[in-house]
Amino acid sequence: MGEESGRGTAALLLDIDQSSRASEELLQWEPVPCRVVSRLALWESKNLWRLSWASIVIQLFNFMLSLVTQMFVGHLGSLDLAGASIINVGVQGLAYGIMIGMASAVQTVCGQAYGAKKLSAMGVICQRALLLHFVAAVFLSFLYLYSGPLLRAIGQSDSIAAVGQLYARGLLPQLLAFALYCPMQRFLQAQNIVNPVACISAGVLLFHVLISWLAVFVFKFGLLGASLTLSISWWVLVVVTWLYIIFSPRCRETWSGLSMKAFRGIWPYFKLTVSSAVMLVLEIWYIQGLVLITGYLQNPEIALDAISICVNYWNWDFNIMLGLSNAASVRIGNELGAAHPRVAKFAVKVVVATSLVISLVISLLVLVLRTPLSKLYTSSTDVIKAVTNLTPLLSISIFLNGVQPILSGVAIGSGWQAIVAYVNVGAYYLVGLPIGCVLGFKTSLGAAGIWWGLIIGVFVQTLTLIILTARTNWNKEVEKAVERLKHTASEDTFAIADIE
Repeated sequence: MGEESGRGTAALLLDIDQSSRASEELLQWEPVPCRVVSRLALWESKNLWRLSWASIVIQLFNFMLSLVTQMFVGHLGSLDLAGASIINVGVQGLAYGIMIGMASAVQTVCGQAYGAKKLSAMGVICQRALLLHFVAAVFLSFLYLYSGPLLRAIGQSDSIAAVGQLYARGLLPQLLAFALYCPMQRFLQAQNIVNPVACISAGVLLFHVLISWLAVFVFKFGLLGASLTLSISWWVLVVVTWLYIIFSPRCRETWSGLSMKAFRGIWPYFKLTVSSAVMLVLEIWYIQGLVLITGYLQNPEIALDAISICVNYWNWDFNIMLGLSNAASVRIGNELGAAHPRVAKFAVKVVVATSLVISLVISLLVLVLRTPLSKLYTSSTDVIKAVTNLTPLLSISIFLNGVQPILSGVAIGSGWQAIVAYVNVGAYYLVGLPIGCVLGFKTSLGAAGIWWGLIIGVFVQTLTLIILTARTNWNKEVEKAVERLKHTASEDTFAIADIE
């Protein structure tokens, strides 16, 4: 086998720690020896965790910024908490989904460019993304400005709508900050710069806890003050990240300053961005829709409290898996850009196996600790019982969640966002949502029936993504990546091929 590759096995194994090219050569052997597979798996796991631990930290700490604000708002009164909570779930959740989805286009193109060593083009793509995110934030700002009438239109009381609108308007600066942060964070992540970003996120979270305490308990600035502290913290995050990009030696080759080239070829990139946004927003709307539907069941207070608690735990798991998914998309994008199809395929196998193990452990913990977990949120016996009854379904969802976001990350790294958007429409809105409504309202299952709809929708989506991934021709994916990058060297501008 060493003769086939022209190099000795020992030399190739030694090179694994320095180069994915050696891994590509080893994976060409038929069959690949078990000791080589184990060494390759260890190497790929190290690469994955080098990216994913920081990605998970970034995802969780940024998620906790809003959670901390909500916790401080809870001390202002139940009305303030209700208004802030519905804005966080509805308005802010929608904006987050759109921005994070749009930013996955940066992961796709910058990840492949970094693997292909088209470094100077990465800064142009980041600027292009910043421009599109800013425009999207301007349009979304109207949703924040007129959130009060929107809340009244969906049946909320005048008092909750008024409080919600006040809170939302305090978050307007945060919307713009989040729009600018997402492309910058993905730009850094695509070139494997994650540890500094994780440290910045940790520092900003500590800063946010401090200023939130000052605003709410010391200076008594109330609800508007609490929301403005969230905006301030996000702008601190943006400024520090921007300064890192400008002055860090690690970004010297990928960031060469502002350029008018960002306006060239913007239409093909815009199409990829829209597909990316739709892909994730459809998933977020699906979860939010099921929660809203629960409010129309019999005994809606208990059902809504129970399913909201379960969704909150599901969100924690989702953010962990989203961090792992982001790392997977970077790894796959890098290897496709570097023309290493076998390494990309092997990376998919390693990340899916890793996520399954993590999800299995978390699922078992949720089952074992279902009663203590319920008591963390409420002291109501009825709600605790309802949450305990839903926990086995939550456990199933968490296990499925170990595959679905990872395969979505594979799709992002490969540029399949448009395909996954169609899959999400079919799985969630043509299968999962109708089944959830039938089981929830036409049977005695109630909230459990609605959650079964969620599970079935996620299962159909996961199964479809597994089939798509298994049938993928990775050599063709490399060709598509090369096609996207072929004009970069001459113009430092991406002329992205149409994304199928």
